[in-house]
Amino acid sequence: MAVITADLHPTWLFSRWLTPIAILAGAYLVVPFVGSTYLFEAILLPFLALSLAGVGLNLLTGYAGQVSLGSAAFMAVGAFAAYNFNLRVDGLPLIISILLAGLPAAVIGIIFGLPSLRLKGFYLAVSTLAAQFFVQWALTKFNWFSNGSASGVIDAPPLTLAGVEFTGPTGRYLFSLTTVVVLTFLAHRLTTSQTGRNFIAVRDNEIAARIIGVPVLKTKLLAFAISSFIIAVAGALWAFAYLRTVEPAGFNLDRSFQILFIIIIGGLASTRGAFLGAALIVVFPLVLSRLGAFLLGDVFDSGVLDMSQRIVLGALIILFLILEPDGLSSLWGKIRRRFGAAVGRPA
Repeated sequence: MAVITADLHPTWLFSRWLTPIAILAGAYLVVPFVGSTYLFEAILLPFLALSLAGVGLNLLTGYAGQVSLGSAAFMAVGAFAAYNFNLRVDGLPLIISILLAGLPAAVIGIIFGLPSLRLKGFYLAVSTLAAQFFVQWALTKFNWFSNGSASGVIDAPPLTLAGVEFTGPTGRYLFSLTTVVVLTFLAHRLTTSQTGRNFIAVRDNEIAARIIGVPVLKTKLLAFAISSFIIAVAGALWAFAYLRTVEPAGFNLDRSFQILFIIIIGGLASTRGAFLGAALIVVFPLVLSRLGAFLLGDVFDSGVLDMSQRIVLGALIILFLILEPDGLSSLWGKIRRRFGAAVGRPA
C-alpha cells in the first residue's frame, strides 16, 4: 500500500512529466530561433517522421506482439492518399487530408492483419511483406495515384494549418513537431487504457487473454488499424515536410527494416524508445560519414558509407539484443536511476 501511495505522490507525478515538458519547451521556444537550415533539413525533420513511424509500429509490435515488415507500405499509402485527398477535394485543409490518409491505411492494415489470426512470429512477419510489395506495385502500375506522372513522383502541396502557411525549414519543423506531439500523446494514452492492456495481454499469452475475456480477434485487428493510421501520417510528414517530393521507390523494404530497427534499438513497448531509436538511426550515418571522411579521406565514398552503415548497425542490433534487449529506453532509465542514487547519496 505504501508503494501505491508513493507512486501517486504529487512530487513523483511532477518529476515524471518534468522532462517531457522541458523537452517540448526547448523544441518550441528555443530550437526554431537557434536552429540552422542543416539542423532542420538533415536531422530534425527526418527524426520527427521516423519517430512517429516508430511509435506506430511499437503499438503493433511492442505492445500487441504482432511483427510487421510492411511499415513502409503504410507510409506510402499515407503520402499518396494525403496527396490525392488534397488534390481532388476542393477546399479540404491539408491537415485534414493528412488525417484522412490514415483511414485507407488503417483499412489496408486490417486486411493484411487478418493472417495474424492464424500466423505468429516469423510467419506473420513474412506475410506482411505482401503489403509492402502490393502497395509498391499498385502505386507504380497505376499512375492515377500520382496524378498522371509516368515516374510516380509527387510534389508536396503547401503546408497550411488554420489558414497559416508553414513555409521554410522552420515552418515545416513546427508543423511536423505539432503533429508528432499530438499523435504521440494520444498513442501514449492508448497504451495506458484498457485497450493498451488488452494489447499487452494478447502479446504475453493469447490463450490466457481469451480466458479472461479479452477479444483477441478484435484486439489484433485494432492494433493493425491504429498502427497503420499513425504510420500513414508519418509517411505524409516524410513526403510533405521532409523530402517535399517522393516516389513509390522511396518507401521500399529498406525503409520498413529501418523502422523495425528503430523500435528494436530504442526499446519495444516504450514510447520514449521510438524517439531514442530514431535519433540514433538519423544521427548515426551523419557521424559515421564525418568520421570516415576524417580518417580515410576520399576512400570513404558513398558506397563504402552505405556498406559501413549496414555493418555497424547490424552489429549494434546484435549487441542490444544480447546485452540490453529492452533497448536504449531501458538503458536511459538505468542511467537516470544510478545518477539519482549518486546525487541522493550522503557525502
